[in-house]
Amino acid sequence: MSIEELYSIFLKHPIVETDTRKIKQDSIFFALKGANFNGNNYVEQALTTGAAFCICDEPTDFSDNRIILVEDVLVTLQQLAKYHRQQFTIPFIAITGSNGKTTTKELIHEVLSSTYKCYTTKGNLNNHIGIPLTILAVKKDAEIAVIEMGANHQKEIEGYCLYTMPTHGLITNCGKAHLEGFGGEEGIKKGKGELYDYILKTDGTIFINNDYGYLQEMSVQIKNKISYGTADATYVGEANKSGQFLEVVIKKGENIETIQTQLAGNYNLPNVMSAACIGKYFGVADAKIKSALENYTPTNSRSQIIKKDTNTILLDAYNANPSSMKVAIENFAAMEGENKIVILGGMMELGEESIKEHSDLIKMLGNYAWKQVVIAGKDFTNLPSSILHFNDATEIAAWFKKQQFKNATILIKGSRSMAMEKVLE
Repeated sequence: MSIEELYSIFLKHPIVETDTRKIKQDSIFFALKGANFNGNNYVEQALTTGAAFCICDEPTDFSDNRIILVEDVLVTLQQLAKYHRQQFTIPFIAITGSNGKTTTKELIHEVLSSTYKCYTTKGNLNNHIGIPLTILAVKKDAEIAVIEMGANHQKEIEGYCLYTMPTHGLITNCGKAHLEGFGGEEGIKKGKGELYDYILKTDGTIFINNDYGYLQEMSVQIKNKISYGTADATYVGEANKSGQFLEVVIKKGENIETIQTQLAGNYNLPNVMSAACIGKYFGVADAKIKSALENYTPTNSRSQIIKKDTNTILLDAYNANPSSMKVAIENFAAMEGENKIVILGGMMELGEESIKEHSDLIKMLGNYAWKQVVIAGKDFTNLPSSILHFNDATEIAAWFKKQQFKNATILIKGSRSMAMEKVLE
């Protein structure tokens, strides 16, 4: 079956599922497979529970004209997403980067949705499966789309661009994330820079944080640039740290004096400025930009401020790498509050640099006065006696429940696999 023929089926059944537990009536089930699962084994179940068609790449034990056999289900899913993408002439904004891309995506979506019918990546569905699913979820009424792209090795972003076909691009930053997969910091720049390569080739437009010289170097050949930052940019703003939440003072480019966000941490300044910049570029009214950014409340363990009894908790446990850990600790040290307690989980995918990066983090913590530092993770070694070391978040949670903290300010952060939010359960 050709992609064109499959697309005609998709138009009649425009709901795509890859998990039989989430099958909706008249949806199309794509039987994906991986190291620990094989969707081909659940084709009969998918049809029984309401799927209109099943796309699989292995023969089944039974015959049904609703089963469509293809060479590779994942490739077919991506090809279908590309064909669907080609039906649109609207702006597609692609976002990647080491840190802040999900928050940036959410803020941009909030701003653009105030004026346009805007579709975006749900949660963090930003990989080789999530991106095509996001594209296929864009409906005919779309006026703009915002697509998040995650990556942990080179050529990954390049591949995503082939079926996302972005007209606009934004790289939040290039920090120390996925060092193992990218092969070091220069490899990270090369990998993230694949978005710039595509934008250059297609004569698209980028939104660039001019505070990062390396982004200027990476984009030197791109003609169409819209800049933001703290100086020397089209849109200029600075952080006014007057309380627990970030307040942004706009200096240039917007008819807005201040934006009082519900985000904790000055490290969110570039995220806010990128959304304000993109909103302005696409003609969103200043008042709507301000309102959207001020009303956005972070969720899913991203820079969340949680009040628990007399304690204030900064939960930033969605992800962590050396770059994000550094700015989070610096921000926490500068935050108002007493009896500060730092609870950290390990950082993943750092390869041979892991022990050193964890050691450097411990040295950095030593530059500040904390009431208590609590650590989980095997790559934290040779810790001073003042630091409590546990195996995982579950052990920390058991310890945490026994404490009688009052009027404390607590930072909880770690890589996603550490699930540091369990400390509060």
